[in-house]
Amino acid sequence: MVPAVEMIAETIIRMLAVLLVAYAFYALVDVIDRWMQVVSERTESKLDDMLRPLVRTSLRTTIVILGLVQVATILSDKPMTSVIAGLGVGGLAIGLASQDMVKNFFGSVMIFSDHPFEMGDYIEAGGHSGTVESVGFRSTRIRTSDGHVICIPNGTLANMSIKNISSRLFLKRNFGLGLTYDTSPEKVQRAIDVVREILDHHEGMNEDNAPRVNFTEFTDSTLNIQVVYWHFPADWTSFRALNDRVNAEILTRFNDEGIEMAFPSQTIYMGGPASE
Repeated sequence: MVPAVEMIAETIIRMLAVLLVAYAFYALVDVIDRWMQVVSERTESKLDDMLRPLVRTSLRTTIVILGLVQVATILSDKPMTSVIAGLGVGGLAIGLASQDMVKNFFGSVMIFSDHPFEMGDYIEAGGHSGTVESVGFRSTRIRTSDGHVICIPNGTLANMSIKNISSRLFLKRNFGLGLTYDTSPEKVQRAIDVVREILDHHEGMNEDNAPRVNFTEFTDSTLNIQVVYWHFPADWTSFRALNDRVNAEILTRFNDEGIEMAFPSQTIYMGGPASE
């Protein structure tokens, strides 16, 4: 009995030693994670913020697996190579049952290699739009403008067309001004000149992308003036303020000039019965 008890005690002590070492390394991951956080705060790139959770999860998963393999080696009293070989057979079965997990893992690798977006970017993908909150091994979390969180599997996301709205260099506005059909050619030209004056050297203007104001077409009920301008950089708040000013000045100047803007309308001609 004594040798058996000693063997059991020795086995328990060895297991506890392995678990203690594994726990120490598991806790050390927090130190590495904190160091990566400090480094990422010193850089402008947000790629570091995306890598942190992946590195943290990878290290902890590796430590847990190695710890379990070592415990299995102690309990089975077999060489580690034999234990790993046995785990490999079981791992094959698990791998066949977890193809989606593997697909999502390689999807995350593709996302990091292609780098279509960063943490905090506003993107559109698969009919969803929102701010990227995190990128994990399995999925990417996107918070929509109404506060909902959407998790998209990385294997699916990697095959989607992703529109990174935050990477835009500018914001563009394209709209039409419809004048009534009784507007004289002189007033049409005056309307074009007024809009050009309002947009001359506007806020956020780039000389290579000057505003464009042209008399473009005759619609069913209007003489259409097309207006296009750009705002650099792509700051939504400043762009909205510019649009508000442009709208107010167009309305005021057109009223002062006696230029009437049209609204959709139809003219119906009523005729009497045909004479015999």
